[in-house]
Amino acid sequence: MSDDERPLSIDVGDGIGEVPAVLRRPDGATATLVVAHGAGAGKDHPFLTGFCRALDDLDVATLRFDFPYRAAGRRFPDRPPVAIATWRAVVDAARRAAGDGVPVWASGRSFGGRMASMAVADGMDAAGLVFLGYPLHPPGRPEKSRDEHFPQLAGVPMLFLQGRNDPFAIPNEQLDRLVADLAPSAVLDWIDGANHSFEVKGAKRPAAEIGAGLAPRVAAFLAAHT
Repeated sequence: MSDDERPLSIDVGDGIGEVPAVLRRPDGATATLVVAHGAGAGKDHPFLTGFCRALDDLDVATLRFDFPYRAAGRRFPDRPPVAIATWRAVVDAARRAAGDGVPVWASGRSFGGRMASMAVADGMDAAGLVFLGYPLHPPGRPEKSRDEHFPQLAGVPMLFLQGRNDPFAIPNEQLDRLVADLAPSAVLDWIDGANHSFEVKGAKRPAAEIGAGLAPRVAAFLAAHT
């Protein structure tokens, strides 16, 4: 852990307990992005640490955290009520750390981003949403679309970063239609050749570098909506 990172323990309440988090806050931060992990990896996965370090260089503060199941060493993700309660507690902590006038955004990889969107649809206050690979449906099951809550997000600024070869978003036209219905507040940024982890075949890079490569797109979107 670098000297620029501050470890936190956030009490979720409701008998759920505390979750670990890491705050990075550069001087003069223009926004805070709360970042949740995907279902299979925690807050310290190289993709997320690289992404957050790169945002630090772009004057965006980040707060990444573990969901309760991950903090407890369990394999299976929390059910939505627990995940949403966790999101609310972490965003409240991020807002206290950010101070007055600094917008707090919600973001996440796959499962983490989906739970962020459900929390906002449930009334959680956030400046907007950033999806790092939205799991629109299970691979090969486009009829099982996870989009029922998006009409409640109309008008919320949203950035979808998605790989063209992501099996959670094939056929691509399905996500195109969803975002078009949410326009102009929602923007879809396709990454050609990328899979669900944003890896591109034939262009092998470390996960930290892949995450860092997405940071400028996210910082630009936040700046445009601040």
